[in-house]
Amino acid sequence: MNRLMKKRMKAMAVDTAVTMGITVLLEPLVRNKLKNKAVYDAVAPSLIFWGLEYAQMRVGGQTIGHKAAGIVIDTTDGSELTSTQILKRLVHRDTVSTISYLRDRQKYDFYEGTKLPHDLYADTVVKEYLK
Repeated sequence: MNRLMKKRMKAMAVDTAVTMGITVLLEPLVRNKLKNKAVYDAVAPSLIFWGLEYAQMRVGGQTIGHKAAGIVIDTTDGSELTSTQILKRLVHRDTVSTISYLRDRQKYDFYEGTKLPHDLYADTVVKEYLK
């Protein structure tokens, strides 16, 4: 596994830990307001994860995990990352991206961690940056 892929995994682990912490803090506030607690258990973690990532990407261009890992998400043409690109990237990553990656791993290994299926779909690229 190359260096950039390790950084991507570190960023995802940090972002997941942050989301889990926030989910635990929000649970007592939100769970009691819902009549169907199964809805909270099934939907809330994904919505919180996506909402936090979207907000961080729109406001600062990076998530806490990206900063910790030393990576940044950019567009392939160097323009500003749009809301649509962020949403496309999030949804694709958490739905079909894994299947696409496993089906044709050599294609994505060629990019050496800069692009995975969700990056190609959203027209984004992952780059290292110096802290």
